[in-house]
Amino acid sequence: MMKILVTGATGKLGSKVVETLLKTVPANQLAVSVRNPENAEQFRARGVDIRQGDFDHPETLDTAFEGIDRLLIISADGDNETRIPQHTNAVAAAERAGVKFIAYTSISNAKESKNFLAPTHQATEEAILKTGIPYSFLRNNWYLENEISSIQGVLAGAPWVTSAGNGKVGWALQQDYAEAAAAVLSGKGHENTIYELSGNLMTQEELASTLGTVLGKEVPVQLVDDTTYTDIMKGAGVPDFLLPILVAVQKDIREGTLEVESNDLEKLLGRPVTPTKEALTQIVNGNTQK
Repeated sequence: MMKILVTGATGKLGSKVVETLLKTVPANQLAVSVRNPENAEQFRARGVDIRQGDFDHPETLDTAFEGIDRLLIISADGDNETRIPQHTNAVAAAERAGVKFIAYTSISNAKESKNFLAPTHQATEEAILKTGIPYSFLRNNWYLENEISSIQGVLAGAPWVTSAGNGKVGWALQQDYAEAAAAVLSGKGHENTIYELSGNLMTQEELASTLGTVLGKEVPVQLVDDTTYTDIMKGAGVPDFLLPILVAVQKDIREGTLEVESNDLEKLLGRPVTPTKEALTQIVNGNTQK
């Protein structure tokens, strides 16, 4: 019997991947590795194999990955210094456990990307390639959910503020990325593949304009520089430690690091990516699963 394991299964993306897999894969073929198993009770109740695994404690991963054929490593949260050793631990444990296929959620154009998040993904892809284990790199562009605070600001009457200029982003819903990951994990013929997963490329102004259509009102866009952006975010109550991260995102978008044209997401989904208007409507109505 083939056994599939998803790491980080209680996170926003991970839980959606497991939910999607449960639609087509018998629960007894599914396992999850989570830091706190008590947070995964909703899956245990449905017959999923819950295993304790912590990327900071490699010995826990040896038991977590035992007997697993196909593994999805969902990139952890944190900065590059934190994530690189964590991911490297996970890949090494997968190799020790004799896992036969590793899928990994990466970032657009990971190998060449100058995005501030890219070093983690470059290191992890490299570590996976070194094992010689068949792989699939799911290079996720950007989650539309990342814009929820800006959308909430607009709902509260604020303009759409950005220092990303005309940089384009391939926003898509987490649910679409999750379904693509599930398709790769449960499907055939995905060995040694790299998928550039994204929705249609749009600028901030195009996104704000689509949001305006959804809300039936004009959404003013404020194109500012990084310094002004920082001041506005600080004024909006964003904690100091988050400011450099938000500015780095704006800069990386402005410099085109997410401007990667591809229809891989559509191909894996076997349907069009959820249109931005529909996706924004779901977010505005609070219908996307948390």
